[in-house]
Amino acid sequence: MIVPSIDIVAGSTVQLVGGEEQALDAGDPVAVLDRFSVAGEVAVVDIDAARGEGDNSAIVEDLCSRAPIRVGGGVRTVDSALHWLDAGAAKVVIGTAADERLLSELPADRVVVALDARHGEVVTHGWRQGSGRGLLDSITRFRELCGGFLVTFVEREGKLGGTDMEMARRVVDAAGTSRVTIAGGIATADEIAELDQMGADAQVGMSLYTGGLSLGDALAAPLQSDRPDALWSTVVVDEHGVALGLAWSSPESLREAVDTRRGVYQSRSRGRWVKGETSGATQELVRVDLDCDRDALRFTVRQRDGFCHTGTRTCWGEDRGLARLDRRLHGMAAERPEGSNTVRLLDDMALLDSKLAEETGELISPGADIASEAADLLYFALVKSVAAGVALEEIESILDSRERRVRRRPMEIKEVE
Repeated sequence: MIVPSIDIVAGSTVQLVGGEEQALDAGDPVAVLDRFSVAGEVAVVDIDAARGEGDNSAIVEDLCSRAPIRVGGGVRTVDSALHWLDAGAAKVVIGTAADERLLSELPADRVVVALDARHGEVVTHGWRQGSGRGLLDSITRFRELCGGFLVTFVEREGKLGGTDMEMARRVVDAAGTSRVTIAGGIATADEIAELDQMGADAQVGMSLYTGGLSLGDALAAPLQSDRPDALWSTVVVDEHGVALGLAWSSPESLREAVDTRRGVYQSRSRGRWVKGETSGATQELVRVDLDCDRDALRFTVRQRDGFCHTGTRTCWGEDRGLARLDRRLHGMAAERPEGSNTVRLLDDMALLDSKLAEETGELISPGADIASEAADLLYFALVKSVAAGVALEEIESILDSRERRVRRRPMEIKEVE
């Protein structure tokens, strides 16, 4: 799999050659993350923090709230690692500061140890000094204390000359069950496919920024198909994970879908088609995931109107639950149907707030019908969110982020003044 990379210097996305020479400036990291996050986790490296020349922490914290990212650069203490994990980072990447004491105090599955190597020797101080430590020995040392390794072949970094496959294979073997990500020189989809087959991910920057490798092709690289038409089955889900239907993808349709961030598919009978192009039931592509066998895709989309040609939300009929309620409430806020109690609540914040307080009291009262009272409270809470322009997807994202926290606030009764 591909892990796109965002390196930040002085608030801007850059690419360096050999860790020193700035080859290009790609601009706002938020815009770059929006482009790359369709592929899943994105590596974000604060180069200034890594060099000890200031930091871009405010920008990185903002990125943590937008998509799953791996945070690296200047993470040298337990407190700084926990800070980023609590801020919502999917993982933290720890470089030269990694040792047994530090790693033992962190959740191993959320930690990636970064090892920069030149011709098999670990290098430090911004790739400027040799350490005398062998790369494979360092992997053996830490493999029980982390969930993964990021190995950068420094002599190839930023040069688009291809990576060292033989050394990559030795790294994967040495890492055992820890997942390996390889960086340095990767320039083609074939390399990504070969790394994936040996059990490694590919961290890519320069070739994506220069246009030498399209993100769609990079995503497709590990895929295979046993069908005569070589298509990949594509499960389409909404932002809540509810299955909307089944479609098919080809290399061309996947590339276009990723480039345009739309639902673009390959019909087995009609060829390429864009969802909603004629019906208006358009899709915004949020994310593409490959399954474990690398022969099927999952498209996460924001669906406008019904997905099915019959007009229903899914090809199995209408959906249900909180996601359906949230969508209905947003529709009422837009359409303002006459006589609707929801519209009345949206127009009268004092009434809405009183109902929220009332339902909270009823939920905690002795002998309450918990399911019924919780349903009432959730309804009014969602109306409050709709009134503020907040979607259920945003609430779910915050809950997911809080699950990733390592340090927890004490749960105590709060005195009300």
